[in-house]
Amino acid sequence: MASAEKYPELAGLRVTVDRVVYQPEAPTPPDRPHCFIYFITIHNDSAIPVTVRGRKWVVTSEAGEVTAVEGDGVVGQYPRLEPGLAFSYNSFHLLGQCSATAEGAYLAVDDAGNRVITKIPKFRMTVPGAG
Repeated sequence: MASAEKYPELAGLRVTVDRVVYQPEAPTPPDRPHCFIYFITIHNDSAIPVTVRGRKWVVTSEAGEVTAVEGDGVVGQYPRLEPGLAFSYNSFHLLGQCSATAEGAYLAVDDAGNRVITKIPKFRMTVPGAG
């Protein structure tokens, strides 16, 4: 995915973080034992159709360590959102520490090939009972 920061935001294209759930029973690698499932909806309240082509996540741990992850599509799909439609999905982040924040952006294109972004609002992931 091309760097999202250089594209304009499309008014009416927005993201909601619907829910974040800690999953202590999820199988995880020893260096990232904390699994958080997040539920996201991308809403197209603009007047033009767009297709989501990629995403960029920035996860910042409680110790200030930053991990950036970029990729094509959204959970293996390239959702096309007509005006008034939304796309909902869930995925997860694995953390090595008990607390972190996540934020980012989706890169989309309109039918004319113009690239636009919509930001993913920052949300917190904290292991229950941890500080």
